[in-house]
Amino acid sequence: MLTGLAVSVPAAAAAARAAAPAPGRSPGLAADPYSPAAGHPYRLGVVPVIGLMRRMLAWQDRRAGGARAAFPSQLRFGGGTGGTGVVTGPERVYLVFWGSQWGAPGADPAGDLTLAGDPDGVAPYLQRLFRGLGTGGETWSGVMTQYCQGIRSGSASCPPGNAQHVAYPAGGALAGTWADESAAAPAQASGHQLAVEAISAAAHFGNTTAASNRDAQYVIVSPAGTHPDGFGTPWGNFCAWHDWTGDRALSGGPAASPYGGIAFTNLPYIPDLGRACGENFVNPGGAGLLDGVSIVAGHEYAETITDPEPAGGWTDPLGQENADKCAWNEGPGARAADLTLPTGTFAMQATWGNDGASGHGSCEFSHPVVPDGTGGGGGGDTVTVTSPGDQVSAEYGVIRLRIRASDTNPAQPLRYAAAGLPPGLSISPGTGLITGYGRQPGRYTVTVTARDAAGATGSASFAWTITPVA
Repeated sequence: MLTGLAVSVPAAAAAARAAAPAPGRSPGLAADPYSPAAGHPYRLGVVPVIGLMRRMLAWQDRRAGGARAAFPSQLRFGGGTGGTGVVTGPERVYLVFWGSQWGAPGADPAGDLTLAGDPDGVAPYLQRLFRGLGTGGETWSGVMTQYCQGIRSGSASCPPGNAQHVAYPAGGALAGTWADESAAAPAQASGHQLAVEAISAAAHFGNTTAASNRDAQYVIVSPAGTHPDGFGTPWGNFCAWHDWTGDRALSGGPAASPYGGIAFTNLPYIPDLGRACGENFVNPGGAGLLDGVSIVAGHEYAETITDPEPAGGWTDPLGQENADKCAWNEGPGARAADLTLPTGTFAMQATWGNDGASGHGSCEFSHPVVPDGTGGGGGGDTVTVTSPGDQVSAEYGVIRLRIRASDTNPAQPLRYAAAGLPPGLSISPGTGLITGYGRQPGRYTVTVTARDAAGATGSASFAWTITPVA
């Protein structure tokens, strides 16, 4: 476990208060001398260590005679960044275990990637979490579906009609897993280095166009004992944050992406900070060892799908995103609790719902899925994709697999797409036929999507293992 963590006001507090935020970004939290965003405005949706949270809230209350009371609590739409306001297609989470420090790869009985240098089992735990979201009828993800794009900037609600809502992660959010052990992860990676790794991951997964990254996010998980962006140091009193590659405020500068803007999360090795980052926050003893991992990872996931390229999505006047307002149970309403999924039980925090507390807003742990106005919901049509089941194919063997889907409106033609396919495979948009040959052994999580002309979508996820030639 990392030691020497200090919870203190940065020595350069005055300079931090004067630091200019990135264009379109509220200076509120970056001006708070207790916030991990002070002097680091790229730390969007930052999860502070638990000891800082109340100091931050006390500062907000003192500011201008009570900052939190002075600003409306609701989230408001930022108008979109380059047309991106929220994630409207099926969510696709790519887990990237960065650095040779992770050690030799293996697999557990469920087929999830394990790593010898992962003392607390973070890698398989994260895979189960994201593979389970959107399955078993869970409604934690429904809270985010109340937010949308395609509305006037500054709006606090999404009226029925011409609005694209955040998608529900039907069939699971996990789209791929990669242990990038080509080199050691930096002892203290900069924001720029994290963004470059996200770009490398996009290339690895074959997401080499802006369209293929539109609904994707890359979770860069650093190995135990490292300090990405100062994690576990007096100037890094945080558990995680998210951003995108084009942010000019990134430490080290933005990263030029040939594949469009890429959303990514800096997820350090959370167990290194123990209770400061949520160990046993919900569950006692050994059952709560990884509580902080799922709470913090879920926090950043929820914020990325509602604000993938900050601050074009949903934030409040202090710059807080939906999960910030409920972090460590400091918001009104629902508390952190266990979320039971078909893949396991995970401690999760509530997230902010503008429609909570009779429209005044509150933290919500559950919410019915809000149908989309123009995109994912398709005006009442329902598209269902039939999972072909897990696949096993030999390296360099010829592959032909047809994806089947149905639409409640049979007059609507379907178009197919796939994320996370093994390298060497592609899907025909018109027929749903996957062809090619697997040229890289490994286990891949594939998400196939069908969309009709009215915008209704359906998806299914399954595992595809490419076995090496003996």
